[in-house]
Amino acid sequence: MTATGGGRLGVRRPRRPRPADGRTTSVAALAGKIVLLGAVNALAVFGLLTSFAAGDWGIFGFVAISTVIADYVYFSKRVAAGKYLLPGLLFLLVFQVYIVLHTVAAAFTNVGDGHNLDKPRALEHILAVSEKRVPDSPLYRVAVVTGSGGTLELLATDPAGQVTLNGEPVTAGVTRDSTGKATALDGYRTLQLRDLTSRQEEVLDLRVPLGTQGALRTQDGATGFLARPALRHDPAADTLTDVENGQVYRASATGYYEAADGTHLTPGWTENVGFDNFARVLTDTRLRGPFVSVFIWTFVFAALSVLFNFALGLLLALALNKPGMKGRNLYRSLLVLPYAVPSFLSALVWTGMLNQTFGFVNQTLLGGADVPWLNDPWLAKGSVLLVNLWLGFPYMFLVCTGALQAIPTELNEAAKIDGAGPWQHFRQVTLPLLLVSTAPLLVAAFAFNFNNFTVIYFVTGGGPNIPEAPITLGSTDLLISMVYKIAFGGAGREWGFASAMSALIFVIVAGISAFGLRRTRSLEETYS
Repeated sequence: MTATGGGRLGVRRPRRPRPADGRTTSVAALAGKIVLLGAVNALAVFGLLTSFAAGDWGIFGFVAISTVIADYVYFSKRVAAGKYLLPGLLFLLVFQVYIVLHTVAAAFTNVGDGHNLDKPRALEHILAVSEKRVPDSPLYRVAVVTGSGGTLELLATDPAGQVTLNGEPVTAGVTRDSTGKATALDGYRTLQLRDLTSRQEEVLDLRVPLGTQGALRTQDGATGFLARPALRHDPAADTLTDVENGQVYRASATGYYEAADGTHLTPGWTENVGFDNFARVLTDTRLRGPFVSVFIWTFVFAALSVLFNFALGLLLALALNKPGMKGRNLYRSLLVLPYAVPSFLSALVWTGMLNQTFGFVNQTLLGGADVPWLNDPWLAKGSVLLVNLWLGFPYMFLVCTGALQAIPTELNEAAKIDGAGPWQHFRQVTLPLLLVSTAPLLVAAFAFNFNNFTVIYFVTGGGPNIPEAPITLGSTDLLISMVYKIAFGGAGREWGFASAMSALIFVIVAGISAFGLRRTRSLEETYS
């Protein structure tokens, strides 16, 4: 209170406290926000223009909606939590949700080698490939030119001397040689022999439709000829007929134009096959045996990896959990070193060390022994478990160290007073309390090792191979590496079938994780 000029006591208004919710923004922070959002919006505009030009309306809509939401969230004061959640949510949608949905959608199709195109493009390609030179076709003199877009075009001179560009007559700007052949056109660049050689496939694919006459083609970039398809398409019946022998090819549910004798024309097209890919996993007698073997090994590998890694990590954590132990921090630092090296590098080093002929293990440790660590099915399985133990125990060591330090010392002292021995103390006090905090991480570790592609790919490549398998499979292949080989390895890449198997793996891992987390919750209720 203060005295005023009239002798009255006045009340000074207290200063309004500055809001503590982060709503006040300095000029520098606001400028930085505008610059960053301006860069984001510039990238968004680029993405919108690119997706619009490509006709990809899904990406166009996602980028547009995401940009509007981002601008609202970061310029609004009402959704403070959204500023932290939005980036992670967008990445989750792009790299997880979209991938899962795209994989599931592909699982119901026959997409893969020979089925990459839609039906109209496949039909166009079949007709173009079937074209043959018309007997007694007049010889055209041609030059291959490129316009501003860089695409190849045919500048042709017919026997009568008329010049056309992609079938359209041209008169102005034409340069002819002494024989009357058009060799250049204003605004276009004529390809020389070196250019024709480097773009040979594009030259062979050049095709200029000339109506009922056929199409103008070239094989050398200097002379052209008329060609007509050897197949005739009937749109009403959706058939292709060979004009030479009369054989009819009908559109089939397998995504091919197929004849009555089973022969088909390539390429095919992407077709919806329903649950055929999922049923094939169980009904294909050639694939069933190898699939069951890989399925069992995947479970065994994941379970043993978690068991061995957790056991060794816990053992080392217990050994270094003694207060007053000299050099304890140094030992802990050394034990974490394998975790600091990228896993694929460590896997490659182990592959070299386990080499049967030149490896460090055979030549140095075993005095020149010839042990097939990576070539025998059982030894290869033991080798990948050993390598995975080396890669995984530091993580479990860190987790167990933190969990042990979180156990109240009063419980340990009470157990000693009750006369519990070391083993009884560990089994009835330490381990149950340890599992309460580590069980969710063990479930996550099992899910990770269930799809541990890195170790298998870099150590054994899935080998040694199983000779009787209908596809390239090995004794150490997991389900995920089996899917990789179906999709990318081998002569025929079956992306639809691989997507179906990926969807099954997703369901299996999700089910196991849900079951494990439910048991974890019951464990927490028991020991909380």
